[in-house]
Amino acid sequence: MSGTAAPIVNVQVDGEWKQFPKGTRLIEACMESGKFIPHYCYHPKLSVPGNCRMCMVELGMPKMSPDRKPMLGADGHPEIAWGPRPAISCATEVSEGMGVRTDSPMVKECRDGVMEFLLINHPLDCPICDQAGECRLQEFSVEFGKGESRFVEEKVKKPKHVDIGERIVLDDERCIMCSRCVRFMKEIAHDDVLGFVNRGSFNALAVYPGRRLDNNYSLNTVDICPVGALTSKDFRFKMRVWFLKETPSIDVTCGTGSNIIISSRENVVYRITPRENDDVNSCWMPDSHRLNFHYLHSDDRLVEPFVRGEEAPAKWPRAIEVAAAALRGRDPAETAIIVSARMTNEELFLAAGLAKALGIENIDVLPRPQAGDGFLVSDDGNPNTSGAKLLGLATARLDAIARGVEAGTISGLVVLGEDAADCGISEPALKRLDVLIAMGILANKTTPHATVVLPAGAWAEKRGSMINIKGRLQRLNRAIQPPGNARDDWEILRDLTESVTGTPASLASIEDVFKKLAADVPVLHGLTISRIGDLGIPLG
Repeated sequence: MSGTAAPIVNVQVDGEWKQFPKGTRLIEACMESGKFIPHYCYHPKLSVPGNCRMCMVELGMPKMSPDRKPMLGADGHPEIAWGPRPAISCATEVSEGMGVRTDSPMVKECRDGVMEFLLINHPLDCPICDQAGECRLQEFSVEFGKGESRFVEEKVKKPKHVDIGERIVLDDERCIMCSRCVRFMKEIAHDDVLGFVNRGSFNALAVYPGRRLDNNYSLNTVDICPVGALTSKDFRFKMRVWFLKETPSIDVTCGTGSNIIISSRENVVYRITPRENDDVNSCWMPDSHRLNFHYLHSDDRLVEPFVRGEEAPAKWPRAIEVAAAALRGRDPAETAIIVSARMTNEELFLAAGLAKALGIENIDVLPRPQAGDGFLVSDDGNPNTSGAKLLGLATARLDAIARGVEAGTISGLVVLGEDAADCGISEPALKRLDVLIAMGILANKTTPHATVVLPAGAWAEKRGSMINIKGRLQRLNRAIQPPGNARDDWEILRDLTESVTGTPASLASIEDVFKKLAADVPVLHGLTISRIGDLGIPLG
């Protein structure tokens, strides 16, 4: 019956009885019991081929009496009759009274044998392999390998440095035939482009004739490859993984909000990889999103505040005061604010507060409709449209604002995190404005005409929260610092509002901003940034 919970079965794991739902894979039951099972081909999100044999365990079933009932021991549990042969734990499901040994002499001998076979033809190129430091073969050879080889023949040579796609390089000598990449492309990406050719020791991974591994999810095969057979062209030979600092965060390329890990060193981001969250992106992400970080280190980054007419970069107090003075006392009907749905909830909340302080009703966000892929690329190219709607900033007034600027009825404009040119406003119209305040991270068509330019931090350089298209509140975490004298958006907006009103906002941290935001928005009552956690919270 649909929705009925699976019956619970009793399983003995290394002498201790545990309970698991019927149908649980034995490898998962062992892992949940704190017993690590080495494996290569097994992946919890893919089908089970059972071909690497590394996860073998010693298996037993209850001893049966002549009347076919389990024979019970003194502890009331069935006595186990251990089988003469090992079994692969990835393709075995738990059953009532089953027993498993994960570290017996038989199991150790099997693992040693599997490792010896895997290493027979494997190249000794760990020092130059990108996978070094996070290679399962490297790790397991230390833990389960012999440390020596009995193989004296010449190693089989296979293709190396094969360009199989726009973003992927293949080294067939390193491949251990786990088939993870083959199964991912067939079952998850639905682009059955990979397969094995030849037989025996000459078996090799290849793309089908006339095909390329150019799917937008191809780099996930690099993530799940347990060795260095598949490597990313973008990350290849850039940095050793043990030098990288890993920061959990979220992707801001579209409304899905995939959970990610930002890998950085010395204030430079080197790669983005997916982070598992079954409620958002499972453990995958699109290539287009994971590679969308290089602009963080662009030469076009805004690193100093500027005031028009002043040759040298301005100090922050000067830039804030000039911007506030230009806005203070203006006719609200002749002033507009364009905010970005790429901003965090905290930044949008402070932008709304600035609009309220100035009495401005002409405020809107730039929508970014796009063609999604039905998987992890959303139809919404903004990561926080839900937050903008929640705070009442998605007002459908953008066209009217653009027409007003073009016609001259709007002579003051504040652009936060966007390029006014993308909003339908021409450069000649921007030049005619009496006041133009621009806050952002990159120089664009708006910044040359701005009265004041306020350099802000990018998504990897700040903390805050966003709400994805499914209404899940998620958290950004800072991985690197903003370049030069760029500052957090929320600090800029706080100081600008304080300067406009002459009243201190008493906001010393992003936690303070979220606390005030949560007090004003009923659906956020009782929440804090720390309570959001790494996996987020669904909003009712």
